[in-house]
Amino acid sequence: MKKLLTALLIAGCTFSAASQTTNADPKLEWATKVVALQQADLDGLIGQLVGSATQDIVAGWAPRFDSSVPKARQAKATEEFNAELTKFAADARKIVNAKVGQANSEALIPAYMERFNVDELRQLATFFESPVIRKYKAATPELVDVFVKKLVASTQSDIQARAKEFDAAASKIVGSAPAPAAKPQPQKK
Repeated sequence: MKKLLTALLIAGCTFSAASQTTNADPKLEWATKVVALQQADLDGLIGQLVGSATQDIVAGWAPRFDSSVPKARQAKATEEFNAELTKFAADARKIVNAKVGQANSEALIPAYMERFNVDELRQLATFFESPVIRKYKAATPELVDVFVKKLVASTQSDIQARAKEFDAAASKIVGSAPAPAAKPQPQKK
């Protein structure tokens, strides 16, 4: 909720500043409003970008970590590594968030202005402001969770069976016994 309020406040400030300085161009004003109304949706994309950068770091360091850190020190090293990774993710989010306004004004707002006329931009703003769309957006995380839980439950045994087949084939290729199957991790919200 706090994240949504912050995004709406930032979006409102962006819209307010743009409308005060550019009253002469209604198309710019409406494109700015449409982008501001979608800012909460863009926060999810920002999270994905940061998550991707974090996963890239993990993928690069995991082999070195496993081969360089002695078993006796792995628990402590993992704890320290994860703390640094958490700091990286927080810093990456700050870096990306600091550039959102610039990307909005230099890319997204002009893109809307190129693709939509003033009347269409007004309609988009009305759409994003409608109570049913706000309700839909609020319900979306829960709906996705319901879907994912059902999908995981209905595919888990088939995926585990296929993973065993993969392990058997991979062990023939690599020439070693398969690693014990990892237990599925619970979905994080």
